[in-house]
Amino acid sequence: MKVVLFCGGLGMRLREYSESVPKPMVPIGYRPILWHVMKYYANHGHTDFIVCLGYRADVIKDYFLSYREAMSNDFVLDGDGGVQLLGRDLRDWRITFVDTGLHSNIGTRLWKVRHLVEHDEMFLANYSDGLSDFPLPTLVDHFTASNAAAGFLAVRPTARFHVVDVAPGGLVRGIEDLSTTNLRINGGFFVMRPEVFDYMRPGEELVEEPFRRLIARGKLLAEPYDGFWTAMDTFKDKQQLDELYAAGSPPWEVPVAPRRELVRV
Repeated sequence: MKVVLFCGGLGMRLREYSESVPKPMVPIGYRPILWHVMKYYANHGHTDFIVCLGYRADVIKDYFLSYREAMSNDFVLDGDGGVQLLGRDLRDWRITFVDTGLHSNIGTRLWKVRHLVEHDEMFLANYSDGLSDFPLPTLVDHFTASNAAAGFLAVRPTARFHVVDVAPGGLVRGIEDLSTTNLRINGGFFVMRPEVFDYMRPGEELVEEPFRRLIARGKLLAEPYDGFWTAMDTFKDKQQLDELYAAGSPPWEVPVAPRRELVRV
């Protein structure tokens, strides 16, 4: 299936980077978080990407145009300059880059690439800043067996806030850690049928009006998940992801068997 990735946001809560690079290009280890998201899908067998660009689109384009696989793979260098890669990244990837506007919301970005997916049976989509170890086929199988037009991962919030139950007059009746409640949030990792476009109008945010219409028609599916999931919204989030990556075998990596191939660069 094709994978639509929303990569046009400003990332204002990551000001340490947002003035020079778009949020999807903020690095985790050797590679930007966008690459980690794409690698997740590729390791599940989905390598046809549609990247919805906006802010600093040039940085994302240039990164892939000058991509060097040896930077994130083991390799052997011989005396003649030949490079034997002991792993591969992009060999089977196909990436379509589409400028979807500097200030477009998610719904508008998806609307602008509808012509690339509207004839497919279904397609995947995601924000470009969330990572998870979620077994993707679980959502796809559940969605395929349903008549829903859209589905997504429903996760528990990771922010350390407290839910307060306030009675009339201001008296507090209860307070509870947000992560221990039954509340769930939209964690991305969407799967959709082209039917979703029938519920959209130009300019609308995807999870606002269109999703409400889907709910009213019984066409929106959620897949609850309590395993690893996180979104890189702040510099603290990035630091936590860096620590997980530095510790080795970060939870969002789906292991695949290495492939050896002689490539001269």
